[in-house]
Amino acid sequence: MTPPDSIKIAVESLSAFYGPDPGLRNINLPIPARSILGIIGPSGSGKTTFLRTLNRLNDLKPESRIEGRVLLDGQDIYHPAFDVVSLRKRVGMVFALPMPLPMSIADNITYGPRLAGIRNRARLDALIETSLQSAFLWDEVKNRLSSSAMRLSGGQQQRLCLARTLAMQPEVILLDEPCSGLDPISTARIEEALTLLKSQYTVVLVTNNTKQAARVADRTAFFLMGELVEVDETRRIFTIPRDSRTGDYVTGRFG
Repeated sequence: MTPPDSIKIAVESLSAFYGPDPGLRNINLPIPARSILGIIGPSGSGKTTFLRTLNRLNDLKPESRIEGRVLLDGQDIYHPAFDVVSLRKRVGMVFALPMPLPMSIADNITYGPRLAGIRNRARLDALIETSLQSAFLWDEVKNRLSSSAMRLSGGQQQRLCLARTLAMQPEVILLDEPCSGLDPISTARIEEALTLLKSQYTVVLVTNNTKQAARVADRTAFFLMGELVEVDETRRIFTIPRDSRTGDYVTGRFG
């Protein structure tokens, strides 16, 4: 088992380009295992670009390229021999817009495991229950697992997407503003789920809500114009940041 204070992901001298101009510039950022790293910064600061580098979603844009390294358990995920399919099983992602599949709640959860070759009914049923419980959704849907996921509310759909990611049993969970369109109750449910999940997973949370980062993140990184301004324990970022730009952002002076 990975020691709780070890580094799960090490980002070293990372620059990311979409065309000639860098979206990220020389990022160095260790991400500890079994903790929540919050990523904050104004729009256009490179937060989502950074998140996409962690499971190589930027590969889907042919004009993209990176410089530097991203190490997952010491292995460079951008090495030509690294298995990208395996990477995306180990590093799952939840997007800002809930995207349930047009099928039942249960089938949404088992879709990925079935593609991975799991056929045992008892195992699939266990994955459905444990994943929905971990996403704080089980009690709300356990009696209608065969109904369409499209009938769920927006907050429920987002938690279903989180449960679907958990069903693949990843090691890292990336979340790109998962609460941006949700009501306060749904937001609180997701934050509560993340707080519990960090005992088993490494979580990287991009959020435009600085208060959310303050509530749930163990460490927080502040990005500005493609650069990492600073990263520290969340308490310090919000009370005694080292850089005046961080203080200006978290106190609402800009952004």
